[in-house]
Amino acid sequence: MESPNEDRGIKNQKEPDPNPKSALSVNPGVADAPAISPYIRDQRKTLTRKETTAEELAEGIVSGNRTHLSKAITLVESNLEAHNDKAQAILELVMPKVGNSVRIGITGVPGVGKSTFIESFGSYLLEKNHKLAVLAIDPSSQRTKGSILGDKTRMEILSKSANAFIRPSPSSGSLGGVARKTRESMYLCEAAGFDTIIIETVGVGQSETQVHSMVDFFLLLMLAGAGDELQGIKRGIMEMADLIAINKADGANEPFAMRARVEYESALHLFPAPESKWTPRATTCSGIGGKGIEEIWNLILDYVSTTKTNGYYAKNREDQTRMWFEETLKEVVLEKYFARPGKKESILESEKKLMSGKSTLLKEIKHLMDT
Repeated sequence: MESPNEDRGIKNQKEPDPNPKSALSVNPGVADAPAISPYIRDQRKTLTRKETTAEELAEGIVSGNRTHLSKAITLVESNLEAHNDKAQAILELVMPKVGNSVRIGITGVPGVGKSTFIESFGSYLLEKNHKLAVLAIDPSSQRTKGSILGDKTRMEILSKSANAFIRPSPSSGSLGGVARKTRESMYLCEAAGFDTIIIETVGVGQSETQVHSMVDFFLLLMLAGAGDELQGIKRGIMEMADLIAINKADGANEPFAMRARVEYESALHLFPAPESKWTPRATTCSGIGGKGIEEIWNLILDYVSTTKTNGYYAKNREDQTRMWFEETLKEVVLEKYFARPGKKESILESEKKLMSGKSTLLKEIKHLMDT
């Protein structure tokens, strides 16, 4: 009896080959095909991405290429020596284009509404056909090396504008190192044609001093009705401020903001007269409603005009450059010193002598310098 398969006409079909021959196999006597076509290989070499040179990046920055600007800032922020060398080459090429912006520092404690204010203030400047760059100094956590990078997402209008550029803070490193990188990023933004630079800080610790030492105008945002402990934190910073603006001066909070403005105006008169010959002011504003924004910009322009006329504007920038040179020199010398072989062990030994009272501070420092 025939099986059902035989009835279907497949009784003579061969069993499947357990070791089938590949369809890509080459018959005997035929040369093997190359793994990759020589033509494709040559094309692949041609299409391989070529690293952009320092000269090309510098040329792109000056012509307003935002991609090249971002790449250059990434090199500035890198800790790799090769990247640092390339970044310095770029900076040297673009330096003739640096210095034509108004540099504004903005500080204030978390919750004062800096991002909202900068969004409103920046939008006003864009309407006036200015080009704005917003940079940040955010002292990273010394434990986690983390950084607050959310400002860009809170500035939706600016982040979408072709005439605005927002760059968060470098994510790690000492405050001095982060500040140096921010300063060099500012130079690159100026070379790219941005005529107004805002440098923001979170407003806690020493970062305000770093910002103050790289800007022309220093704006302190405050809140009405803040506690005495908050004012204590801000007392030293108030002395650096060219303008104090009480933010969130809208709705039910407006009367309190007006009262705070009068109090701050009185307090500012108690501080020594600044070298700039500018009389610091206090005003009110609302980042949400845009109230007071135009007045703040006009005060900044008045400050720039006054200090350019009396010579302080140029002198201040020269003093800032001199200070940054000295600070960076100290930082680099220390890095080189600690990197020398055996220095860490020598320092630990000196520390032990000091802790045990077997030596004096200056004696150990001289010993370390001489060895």
